[in-house]
Amino acid sequence: MSEMTDMIHEDPLPGHESRLEPQPEWEPRYPGSGRLAGKVAIVTGGDSGIGRAVAALYAREGADVAILYLCEHDDAKKTVEIVESEGARAIAIAGDLGSKAFCGRAVDQVMKELGSIDILVNNAGEQHPDEDITDISEEQLRRTFQTNIFSMFFLTQAARPHLRRGAAVINCTSVTMYQGSGELLDYSSTKGAITAFTRSLSESLIGDGIRANAVAPGPIWTPLNPCGGASPEKLEHFGESTPMGRPGQPNEVAPSFLFLACDDASYMSGQVLHPNGGTIVNG
Repeated sequence: MSEMTDMIHEDPLPGHESRLEPQPEWEPRYPGSGRLAGKVAIVTGGDSGIGRAVAALYAREGADVAILYLCEHDDAKKTVEIVESEGARAIAIAGDLGSKAFCGRAVDQVMKELGSIDILVNNAGEQHPDEDITDISEEQLRRTFQTNIFSMFFLTQAARPHLRRGAAVINCTSVTMYQGSGELLDYSSTKGAITAFTRSLSESLIGDGIRANAVAPGPIWTPLNPCGGASPEKLEHFGESTPMGRPGQPNEVAPSFLFLACDDASYMSGQVLHPNGGTIVNG
């Protein structure tokens, strides 16, 4: 694994998947059918949670995977092992996606080691619960936007010269973009920006045969919430408010990312899929 140390720091977030109980379910649920054979994917936040499940499923479907992550080296090592166990190549690059310089160097390394970029999954994010808007510090506000949406601009800018006809960009937004969240004002705002970014990016790229779509998960059992991303009160009943009455698992979200990455979704761009436990939203 490689390490790029732009502003890498050990915050409580995003947290280590290896320490969660129960363990999130990342394993693909069915045999691969070669839908991504010969492709190379970048998956941000690929060390754990939804990103790990996406990396595992992409590898099962034949893609080589570059995992970009912050500083959870044990989780990243595990994800690399998962990808390689599927017979695919994997590299892990540590650094702050909120840094434009890091994004540029990471893309250069992916091109050098894996040779192409066919799929870009902008999944990494952070959130911090606050009961009142006055509790959100300027530093937190800037950091949340830098991690959640600036990173998507920076990485997509860096990858754009390497994206060819047939490539796919898939961004992770959230059900909170559609429902709102009283204790996640800054996070939900970034997710609204991500949805608008996705729709506008689609308009920008579709003429070159590059599709841009998004996935808007509901409450999913990943390190993001139990490692400081949700209040203890919310965590106690996490996911119970969905029609299904439970949180989702990462491997219940990953197939949406697979569908949007492969030729099955060749006539879809600017769209959002909603693996959210049955919550009805417009969008």
